[in-house]
Amino acid sequence: MSAAPRAVVFAYHNVGARCLRVLLAHGVDVALLVTHQDNPDENIWFERVADLAQDYGVPVATPEDPNTPEFCARLQALRPDFFFSFYYRLMLKPALLAIPTRGGYNMHGSLLPRYRGRVPVNWAVLHGERETGATLHRMVDKPDAGEIVARQAVPILPDDTAGEVFIKVTLAAELALDRVLSALLAGTAPHLQPDLAAGSYFGGRKPEDGRIDWSQPAAAVHNLIRAVAPPYPGAFFDFGGQRIVVTRSLSRPGWSGPGGHPELYTDGNRLFARCNDGGVLSILALEVGGEEIAPAALPARLGRNPIPLPLSFPLV
Repeated sequence: MSAAPRAVVFAYHNVGARCLRVLLAHGVDVALLVTHQDNPDENIWFERVADLAQDYGVPVATPEDPNTPEFCARLQALRPDFFFSFYYRLMLKPALLAIPTRGGYNMHGSLLPRYRGRVPVNWAVLHGERETGATLHRMVDKPDAGEIVARQAVPILPDDTAGEVFIKVTLAAELALDRVLSALLAGTAPHLQPDLAAGSYFGGRKPEDGRIDWSQPAAAVHNLIRAVAPPYPGAFFDFGGQRIVVTRSLSRPGWSGPGGHPELYTDGNRLFARCNDGGVLSILALEVGGEEIAPAALPARLGRNPIPLPLSFPLV
């Protein structure tokens, strides 16, 4: 009987945990899990893949840089057939990728070649996409540019937040890996070279990128709110010296009024935002100074009804 394929797995987050489970279910010999030390300043809302590895008796390493000669030598000694990277946050450089005899593969949270790079789910929601997914591809020198082995699409509904879409993408990653893994281990999986010109590369996002520009159309404001809603830092604006974070909104075609200066206003027990193009959003949840309050209570809290909304950038 031939030995089980041996792999070193680089993984973090929920996608890392689900995909590690798939490898173990298929009998892959996971010789080592390489993961990250948790950042104490980060909201750790996801599963710790290190805990899962320990449950299964898989050794764990947390190097600050896996590309050092010393760590490369450690991995070389394991004689892996494969590397797998599942939401690991550091690039694996060519010297490291040369170690596995049968190649290295990464699971990316978009339908490559679209949304290469960082935080692809958030970017897809921000741009109002109606579909995204997960892609397993071969790792090469450039990020997210290698041959595609498997893809799984999921829908993005008009009011889905990035957190809700990420749950779908996590399942898409599990489905894509589980479907193709037997063929990949057997050496029969298809490898299709992507047309990189059909997609774009995106960088990371910072909390300040969540500042709402009320000069934008209602659809763009709604997409920003969805894209950075909790567990991400949230979309915000400042009024009267207070930070107001809008954590959930609702948009419907046909909700509109006269264009002009944006404002928040109440209608019954509901709070609405009229945006610069006249489009209207229903504000379902918000925080003031870190405290969650009923949206309809905001005008009384701020002493204004309607509440004129600040423009982040002057209109031209």
